Amino acid sequence: MNSSNDSKEIVLFFGEIKTPPFSNSARAETGLLLRQLQDGEMLSMPESRPMPNIGTHCHELRVSDSENNKEWRIIYRIDENEIVVFDVFAKTTQKTPQQVINNCQKRIKRYNELFDAG
Repeated sequence: MNSSNDSKEIVLFFGEIKTPPFSNSARAETGLLLRQLQDGEMLSMPESRPMPNIGTHCHELRVSDSENNKEWRIIYRIDENEIVVFDVFAKTTQKTPQQVINNCQKRIKRYNELFDAG
């Protein structure tokens, strides 16, 4: 685990990501999971799963919000010095919607072009 000085920055790409109406408990869980990622921990199921169909080093963070009866998903990529969040959405079907995948791929491409990342 990295020391706090080596913690990765969380980047919400372009401010295109709006904070969803998480309950307080879902917000706390999201914060805890993102902090673990920042500290270099690799999360696995049920908290996170790889999403290679979106891009290299991309994952889906899974947050249950029982107070609002929603399942939130956060699409992120682990880069060398940062965790880049490309989308946050309420999961309503078994599969990740194709529109979410397409949006994330476009955002990743723009991010890479702008910051020469990944």
